[in-house]
Amino acid sequence: MSRLHIENHLVGRIGWMRAAVLGANDGIISTASLIVGVAAAATTQHEVVIAGIAGLVAGAMSMAAGEYVSVSSQSDTERADLARERKELSDNPVFELDELADIYVKRGVDQPLARQVAQQLMAKDALTAHARDELGISEVTAARPVQAALTSAAMFSIGAAMPLLMVVVSPTKALLPIVAGASLGFLALLGAIGARAGGANMLRATVRVTFWGALALAITAGIGKLFGTVV
Repeated sequence: MSRLHIENHLVGRIGWMRAAVLGANDGIISTASLIVGVAAAATTQHEVVIAGIAGLVAGAMSMAAGEYVSVSSQSDTERADLARERKELSDNPVFELDELADIYVKRGVDQPLARQVAQQLMAKDALTAHARDELGISEVTAARPVQAALTSAAMFSIGAAMPLLMVVVSPTKALLPIVAGASLGFLALLGAIGARAGGANMLRATVRVTFWGALALAITAGIGKLFGTVV
């Protein structure tokens, strides 16, 4: 008899990894863009640091609130669907059995076997069977608002701290190119790490995140320079 082995699938990471990558990416891009925009307006290094710190704190709180509200909406929808499914199972279990068996038939299982499988699964846990195979809700993909909020806020803060650190260690005259260059390097590293963790193409992910980061930096630097000159 062959011994069963445990498999760790990448999809199990999707909840926290999405929030982590999004938070760190936003932290780097938004804070670096803010710093570059303010620096391009020819303000002092002290003012740039204050703007960067304000951007870090405000951004982390915004990311936490946004993730919590967004994922909570998903969680509310899942709970509503499960409540409706629970009622349908109570009111019409025969129809629900036929419905579940039909799902397996459409996936390629013969009708007699599909009905047998549906009967066995519903006998063990009918709601879980319908949640997984009818609604697409499982333990792996279920919404976790608090986890998403905390992960996103923490990773935003870490991402934002990187360009902010560059401001502190950079000479005033070279602040803008150093912050921009270092931030793009951080973004490229983040893209590679995220792709590696998710099993995606590393080159594609790195190029994608670096391109959009460079575009954001260029636009904010241009706006900062324009307004700085006008004022």
